[in-house]
Amino acid sequence: MANWQRVWRKRMIKIKEFSRNYKIRTKADVVRLLAVVSFFGLLTMSLLGVVLFAWYSRDLPRPDKVVRREGFSTKILDRNGELLYDVFADQRRTPVTLDQVPLTLRQATIAIEDKNFYSHQGFDPLGWVRAMFNTVFKFRRLAGGSTLTQQLVKNTLLTSQRAVSRKIKEFVLSVQIEKKYTKDEILQMYLNESPYGGTAWGVEAAAETYFGKKVSELNLVESAILAGLPQAPSTYSPFGTNQEAYKDRTKAVLRRMREDDYITKDEEKQAVVDLETVKLAAEGSSFKAPHFVMYVKQRLIDRYGEKLVEQGGLKVTTTLDWKLQEKAQEIVTEEIAKVENIAITNGAALVIDPQTGEILAMVGSKNYSAEDYDGKVNVTLSLRQPGSAIKPVTYATAFKEGYTAATMLADVLTEFPGGVNFPEYKPKNYDGKVRGPVQLRYALGSSLNIPAVKLLQLVGVKDMLTTAYQMGFTTLEPTNANVNRFGLSVTLGGGEIRLIDMVSAYSAFANSGLKVEPVNILKVEDADGKTLEEYKPVTKQRVLSEEEAWLISNILADNKARLITFGANSLLNITNRSVAVKTGTTDDQRDNWAVGWTPGVIVGVWVGNNDNTPMK
Repeated sequence: MANWQRVWRKRMIKIKEFSRNYKIRTKADVVRLLAVVSFFGLLTMSLLGVVLFAWYSRDLPRPDKVVRREGFSTKILDRNGELLYDVFADQRRTPVTLDQVPLTLRQATIAIEDKNFYSHQGFDPLGWVRAMFNTVFKFRRLAGGSTLTQQLVKNTLLTSQRAVSRKIKEFVLSVQIEKKYTKDEILQMYLNESPYGGTAWGVEAAAETYFGKKVSELNLVESAILAGLPQAPSTYSPFGTNQEAYKDRTKAVLRRMREDDYITKDEEKQAVVDLETVKLAAEGSSFKAPHFVMYVKQRLIDRYGEKLVEQGGLKVTTTLDWKLQEKAQEIVTEEIAKVENIAITNGAALVIDPQTGEILAMVGSKNYSAEDYDGKVNVTLSLRQPGSAIKPVTYATAFKEGYTAATMLADVLTEFPGGVNFPEYKPKNYDGKVRGPVQLRYALGSSLNIPAVKLLQLVGVKDMLTTAYQMGFTTLEPTNANVNRFGLSVTLGGGEIRLIDMVSAYSAFANSGLKVEPVNILKVEDADGKTLEEYKPVTKQRVLSEEEAWLISNILADNKARLITFGANSLLNITNRSVAVKTGTTDDQRDNWAVGWTPGVIVGVWVGNNDNTPMK
C-alpha cells in the first residue's frame, strides 16, 4: 500500500470516530464542524483533480503540435504577386503573423469569444462550472465555457466530440499551452486555425473568401463580420441564405466591442450603417485564370506530388500577367458573342513572350464554368487541325533548302499522286480561283493552297515534319508512319496540333530563329520561404537561320503580299506597326486560327466548337 493511501486511510478513520463521538452543543461547534468538512471536502476535490489531471494527461498530444507545420494551402500568384488561386485539399489556410491582423479584428474576436483572454490561465472557472452543472444536473450536451485557448485545442489537437472526458483533456492541454506560449502567440494561432466557413480556415483565407482582400486591409465592420463566424460559420456566413443572421451576429460583436471600450458609441453606430452596404466578394471570385491555374497545378503535382501541393503551403510565382489575362478573356468573350450567329460557341487565346517563352496570358475557353460546351476543357492544350496556319513551316523548310521569296510557283489546278494511306489529292484555293505563276512571297502572304502543296511536294513531307518537330510541334514527329499518314495535306492542316505548340514554335520567327520552350513558373518557395526552384533563362536552340526567320516574318507582315486574297484593308493590316499574321481555316469549317507576332510578343487565337461541329 502506498504512503498516501495509508495517510488517507488514517484520516478517514479519524473522521468516522469524530462523527460518532462528537456532539453538537453550540453554534461554534457547528462552525467548527463545517470547517472540518469543508477542509476535507476541498482536500478530496484537490486530490481528485490531481488524479484526473494525471489520468487524462496520458497519451495526450504534445502542446507544441498546436503549431502546424503543414496543412496550409499553396498560393499561385501572377508575375506581380496577384493571387490567382489557393490550392488545398479540404481546408484553405494561409498563416499570418499577429501584426498582420488589424487591431479591430483582434479586439472583436476577444470581445465576442473570450473577454477575459488576457487575464485567465487557459480556462474560465465560471464557464467551466456552468458547463459541468448543465451536463450533470440538467442532462444537456456538454457545451459552452470554452476560452480561446480551449477552442484552439479543439481545432488543432482534439476532436469536436461532446463528452466530459474530452472536456477534461481540453482543460489539461489548455493549461499546458498557456504555460508554453504567450497570450499573443496563442491569439495568433487561434486566428490562423479557426473555421470561418466552407474551406476557409484562418483569418487570411476568410478575408480573401468573403472580401477579396488581405486580412491586413479589413476595416471595422469587416473585422466584426469575421469575428462572429467561428461559433457557427454556416449559420452566420455572409454567403448564407439567412442574411439577417449574419447581420445580427455582427451587431452583437460591435455591441460587445463597445461595452468593452474597444470602440465608441459613434463608431458602433457608423459600423452598423456600413454593414448594410458592405461589399462582399463574389463566391468563387478568388479563382482567376482557371485554365492557366489548372495547367500550373498539374505541373506542380508532377514535380512535387499532390500532398505537398495541397498541404505544403507553397508560394508559386507564375509568368502570367493578370491585367493582360483579364483583357484577353474579355476580348475572347466579346468576340465570340459577335459570331454566335454563325454557329461558333467557343474560343481560346494564348500570349507568350517570344524572347523568353513566358506565358503571359492563357484563355482556355470563353467561360470556364460553361457546361453546354465543356468550358473546363483547355483548348490551348487540345489537339485541333490548324488549317493553313501551318503553312509557314513549309515555307521555312523551303528557305532552308535554297528557295527564295522571289521563287515562282504555279498556281494552277493540279492532281497530286496519292500515297500509302491517302488517295490522289487535288487541292483548291480558298476562293476557288487560280492565278497562274506567282512568287513565293505572294503565295504565302495570300495563303494560296495550291502553291503550298506544290512547294511541299518539292521539299518533301519528311523534311517539313523535321522542321516542324524541331520548332516544337510535338505531334508532328518525322516518322515514316507520320509521313504516310499525313501526306501532302499536312501543309493545309492535315495533322492535329496544339495551340500552345504553334505559338511556342512560331516564337522562333519572332526571335531570329531561336526556339524557346513555354515557361509557366518563375519561382516556387516552400512554407518557410526557401526557394525550391527558380526560372533561369536557358540557352536557346537555333532551329532557323536569322534570314529564314526574318523572311517569314517579313512576308507575313507585308500587306501587299496579302492583296490577292485579303485585299488592302483587311483585319490583318495593323497600321503604324509591323505585325506578322497567319490565319488558318480547316476545309470542313471546324477550326479557325490566327497567329500574330512582333519581336516582343506572340498571340495565338482559335475559334470553333469543342464538340467539333462545323461553323457556318
